[in-house]
Amino acid sequence: MMRMWRRQSKAILLSFLGFAFSILMACSGDVVQVPAEAPIIPVQDFFRNPENAYFLLSPSGKQIAFAKPYQNRMNIFSTVLGSGDTVQLTFATDRNIASFFWKGENQIVYAKDNNGDENFHLFVMDVQSKVGKELTPFPSVSVVLIDELPNQENTLLISMNKENKELFDVYRLNILSGEIVLEAKNPGAVSNWITDHNGRLRIAIQSDGVNTVFLYKEANQKEFKKVLTTSFKESLTPLFFTFDNAYVYASSNIGRDKSAIVIFDMAKGKEIAVLFEHPEVDVSDLSFSPKRKVLTQITYSTAKNEQILLDTLTAHIYKTLRKELGNSYEIYLTDHNLAEDKFIVRTISDRSLGATYLYDLNQSSLTKIADRAPWLKEAALCERMPVSYRASDGVLIHGYLTLPLGVVAQNLPVVINPHGGPWDRDNWGWNPEVQFLANRGYAVLQINFRGSTGYGRAFWESGFKQWGRAMQQDITDGVQWLIKEGIANPKRIGIYGASYGGYATLAGLTFTPELYACGVDYVGVSNMFTFMQTVPPYWKPFMNMMYEMVGDPIKDSVMLREVSPVFHVHKIKAPLFIAQGANDPRVNKSESDQMVEALKKRGVKVLYMVKENEGHGFTNEENRLEFYQEMELFLAKHLGGRVGRKVDRP
Repeated sequence: MMRMWRRQSKAILLSFLGFAFSILMACSGDVVQVPAEAPIIPVQDFFRNPENAYFLLSPSGKQIAFAKPYQNRMNIFSTVLGSGDTVQLTFATDRNIASFFWKGENQIVYAKDNNGDENFHLFVMDVQSKVGKELTPFPSVSVVLIDELPNQENTLLISMNKENKELFDVYRLNILSGEIVLEAKNPGAVSNWITDHNGRLRIAIQSDGVNTVFLYKEANQKEFKKVLTTSFKESLTPLFFTFDNAYVYASSNIGRDKSAIVIFDMAKGKEIAVLFEHPEVDVSDLSFSPKRKVLTQITYSTAKNEQILLDTLTAHIYKTLRKELGNSYEIYLTDHNLAEDKFIVRTISDRSLGATYLYDLNQSSLTKIADRAPWLKEAALCERMPVSYRASDGVLIHGYLTLPLGVVAQNLPVVINPHGGPWDRDNWGWNPEVQFLANRGYAVLQINFRGSTGYGRAFWESGFKQWGRAMQQDITDGVQWLIKEGIANPKRIGIYGASYGGYATLAGLTFTPELYACGVDYVGVSNMFTFMQTVPPYWKPFMNMMYEMVGDPIKDSVMLREVSPVFHVHKIKAPLFIAQGANDPRVNKSESDQMVEALKKRGVKVLYMVKENEGHGFTNEENRLEFYQEMELFLAKHLGGRVGRKVDRP
């Protein structure tokens, strides 16, 4: 919810997660000496809440709001710059505050759901009086912020599925009075609303699950008109309007394989100019300065994250910061005040959560505010190396390999870690799970299998109806590549993933049982039929798209049964650990229940962890720690990695 210098897209993404050293015993049974420089780091150091996080400047730049733990939950605090005093504003003990932003100089608006149900509601807190209230007290309703309306003191533009669980109407919300006024009725299947720089609704995007219809109106018009229809395979994502509100900057792959940054005339439904495109990857992030009304930077990801600076001042700021902070970290401007002379600066790398700084442009001064996780030392953590290999059919697959410190990269126990989505990708940077596993002595391979996003339309489409098939084969080929390179011990390979990665774990144990010694499924799909029957109601407009991308339960019933692990549990040979949130709206708890029940009927023991106060992944700190502690013991028992405490060996 930052106000500039980052992509301003409000597009809704359909994602299952909208959700990543030395060893004591090698596979042969030989003992490997653990060097002193590779200590075992406690589980909690990887997965505890950060000491401080999410710093935001007030509009004047005189105050900073941030999150820090209170009774193991992330809550909102604030401070007046230079005062040295910190004030706690929220006292949530059931659930973390999900996100927040300043609304004027004295109000903070924040979002919170209930036990992981993803029905986020909005609340407001007065910074001076410390009195707060809920703004959207509607049961089973989800709220989406459309526009913070920074130039309108007490008003927000939001959407809610209050009248129809499948449709989000637009409302104007007064944060002081609590008054909610209908701004626009959803005419049907509108999944995204976009405003211009004056906060006026100008674009509505409809989807019937196969075709996307763009509705548009000029600023002085009342009614939306249909201006463009595309297939869901064609991507046009309006990012924000040009500064005269005449056209839009967008990310588009219409007429090309890789998405590019373009200027688009919505009234005529056609592209005007290409600002930037990359031959290897999609480009979708463009940032701007509201005050100076200039474009500031383009960011994209190849093997690592890259940026192109577009104006002199932004280039000067980054040059100054790079000189001060060195070349070891990625550097981001994550927030600013309205005058754009004070900035929050964040550093991060593959081996560090980095720190937060305050940069004063007028004084050309950089002041450290806080380290994100000071208990983690970079020297004890591992490099995430970009790698690539050829799949068995010749397709080039990219990914990341992380090796434990202090050992030769040979004959190692391995954890394969497929990402969620599956229409997502792994990027270079900090990943606590990967660092935790590497610290325990495992080589970790992350694979951007076909169907992953970021590599163009053809690569994405090559994953259609390939769950458990070509997508899984890419993962299998990655395992074989590690074995061929001599990195992996073929008898000590495990697989762990969340959401789609959980499905890939179950599919790996089911369809290639000889490959894995164990698996950990975290909120993963087991039955393609029941999975599609239990999606949230607001996903239903996208189900035709799901049928084309994943499979139609009627037309493709034979194929879906073939790739549903629950129908093939008799093939599983390796031990399995399943973790599930009881309130998961994306991958219903029944997905895990079915798998556990099917295994029990065969007399197979399965470790099953269910948390009643969680959804699609564990947010509460105590649940995260318990899950990873259990995973540590499970993997050590079956793969022979290191542990922080004694465990029975296989």
